[in-house]
Amino acid sequence: MSLNFAILGAGRIGQVHARAVASTPGARLVAIADPIAPAAEAVRAAYGCDIRTIDAILAAADVDAVVICTPTDTHADLIERFVRAGKAVFCEKPVDLSLARVKSCLKVVSAEGGKVMIGFNRRFDPDFMAVKAAIDAGRVGKVEMVTITSRDPGAPPAEYITRSGGIFRDMTIHDFDMARWLLGEEVESVFASASVLTDPQIGALGDYDSANVILRTASGRQAIITNSRRAAYGYDQRIEVLGSTAMVAAQNHGENRITLADGTGFHDAPLLNFFMTRYVAAYANEIAAFIAAVQGGTPMPTTTHDGLMALALAEAALKSVAEGRAVQVAEVL
Repeated sequence: MSLNFAILGAGRIGQVHARAVASTPGARLVAIADPIAPAAEAVRAAYGCDIRTIDAILAAADVDAVVICTPTDTHADLIERFVRAGKAVFCEKPVDLSLARVKSCLKVVSAEGGKVMIGFNRRFDPDFMAVKAAIDAGRVGKVEMVTITSRDPGAPPAEYITRSGGIFRDMTIHDFDMARWLLGEEVESVFASASVLTDPQIGALGDYDSANVILRTASGRQAIITNSRRAAYGYDQRIEVLGSTAMVAAQNHGENRITLADGTGFHDAPLLNFFMTRYVAAYANEIAAFIAAVQGGTPMPTTTHDGLMALALAEAALKSVAEGRAVQVAEVL
């Protein structure tokens, strides 16, 4: 039996999820909502769904689940409205930019018995899933250190930066979630350093474009995250996990997997240029996992608690940069 979806927001990430829903067995896209008519019309034309208002979707008997792709400051309110209406909710990260608001939203979800999944798509990338499977199978022994490299090919527009919450809440938040997932333990302390190296306008907006973070768990396990808003060579997404007996790593994806060797050296294809192409399979896999959890009555694979903890690490990182010290996560929660 299919799960009928509506997508709230027809921007870049809404379009990514529309494609994922439309391509996933067991999913049917029935409606799109967006106040910008051309954006909504583009999704309608591509996938044959209706254009409806959010209020109409809320009351619709033919909508089982919604994918929230609206601006971040609307997420918590929409989650609460739709769980109260009895619909399953998939929401893009973060739940909100305020930890207090996230906590109050989580209380509503709990009270209503809401089915809510937070969109940390990288957990569902086939390569990263294989890394996690190797860890869980004991193939690297005891996890000791995790290294995550995540660099964008270029910065987002200034208007986006002003609403995103900054690099730690918008970009590094994915890496914070991956670190928690791969370490297998909650993070106890955060030490972060951040600079403006690629675009002075980002600094003028009060944000950073280059950051490094060291996370430490109570047992001493560590994760190192390195971020940049400018990688001139493409979208750089790599993970390495060092264990007591072995190491497992996931490398970048190129436009193809051939290597040309000639008298000047060995040449590989350019990297895929951004998340829309690099994580196609991950977006489809997470929608499939959401459907399986809703229909099977099983726990969501990425929960509102995961959203809360990733945001807490972002807040701790900001505090660490401001104060030049390691920050205990308990200080911000």
